[in-house]
Amino acid sequence: MAPKLRILLVVLSTALPADQLCKLIVESQLAYGERIPILDGFLYVTHTRNPGAAFGMFSSMASDGRLIGFGIVSLIAILVIGAFFQRLAPGDRIQSLGLSLVLAGAAGNFIDRIWRGEVVDFLYVRLWTGYAWPDFNVADVCIILGVAALITDLLSREATSRAA
Repeated sequence: MAPKLRILLVVLSTALPADQLCKLIVESQLAYGERIPILDGFLYVTHTRNPGAAFGMFSSMASDGRLIGFGIVSLIAILVIGAFFQRLAPGDRIQSLGLSLVLAGAAGNFIDRIWRGEVVDFLYVRLWTGYAWPDFNVADVCIILGVAALITDLLSREATSRAA
C-alpha cells in the first residue's frame, strides 16, 4: 500500500472516532453551556453547539436551508480534497497528511450536521484580557493542523525551488 494511502487510513481511523467520541462524552457528561476548567484561566471543556459555520457565521439562517447549504459545501469540499489527494505522488507524506487531516475534520463536522443538525464544540480557550477564542472541537483542530501542514509544505517547496 502506498504511503499516502496508509496516512489517509490512519488519520481517518483515528481522528474521526476521536472527534465523535469526544462529542458524545461531552453531550452525556455536561449540561449545555456547562464549563469545566482544565487549565484554570486558560483552557476549559464546555458544551456548546454551533448551528452555523466558523465563528457562528450563518447561524441565523433557517435550519433547513443551512443544512442543505452546508451539506452541499461539505460534499464539494470532500470531493475536491479527494481529487487533490488522488493526484499526489504515492510517497508524498506531508501533503497526504495535510489533506487527510482536512478531510477528517470536514467529515467530522459534516457528520454532526447530518446527525445533530449542528456542530458540537467543547474546547474553550481564554487568551489575554478576557478575549476568548470561539469554542471549537477535534474536527476543527484537524482542519487547522492540515492547512498548516499544507502551507508549510508549500513554503518549503517554494524555498527549495528558489534556492536551486
